[in-house]
Amino acid sequence: MRYALPLLLSSLALPALSAERTRIQVTGEIIDTWCYYSGVMGGPDAVVGSAHHTCALWCSAGGIPVGLLAEDGTVYMVLKIAQDAGSASGDTQLSLAAHTVTADGMVYERDGLNYIVVSEVVSDMDIVTPTHEDYGTVPPFSFPEPK
Repeated sequence: MRYALPLLLSSLALPALSAERTRIQVTGEIIDTWCYYSGVMGGPDAVVGSAHHTCALWCSAGGIPVGLLAEDGTVYMVLKIAQDAGSASGDTQLSLAAHTVTADGMVYERDGLNYIVVSEVVSDMDIVTPTHEDYGTVPPFSFPEPK
């Protein structure tokens, strides 16, 4: 299972998505998609920025897909950043965890999901989102209640 998701992401047939691709330049934060979508580590403010940096590193290294949370709230699943061969846990993604960046790349939309293949990180503003002191402590690990 550890390698299943990165292999799945790396095997996506990008030519099949090519009809719906668009080149964009987008500014946002490199996020840990598991904690962001599941809410397992608290509210939305607890899973971004320096308050979530260490967890984002562990999740990315473990193969959880990296996302780019744009300023308008759109989340792009990052398939690749520049020349980094790793899909979710490559060195580039690890070095950018919780950083706010401006990325230039191709966006693909399919079945309501947004994917981005970043050709260049135009700017890296480092971690700009507040710390635990601003947000408070992260609650203990627990899964959200089923709906």
